Amino acid sequence: MEYYERLRNLREDRDLLQQDIADLLGTTQTYYSKYERGKHPLPIEHLIKLCKFYGVSADYILGLPKNMEYPE
Repeated sequence: MEYYERLRNLREDRDLLQQDIADLLGTTQTYYSKYERGKHPLPIEHLIKLCKFYGVSADYILGLPKNMEYPE
């Protein structure tokens, strides 16, 4: 699943409108809809806000594996 599909699923699972999330991010509904369709890259600032709002990790939204190793 692509990150933009996860964005849509997270929003829809909470019965929120695109406008609700656009307001949270300080953008327009039209612009936010481009994130959910994968037509525009999601800025890191918006990723951070969405992680905090939904209570999920960036790894989850980005679809990274749970057992991913990180350099020290």
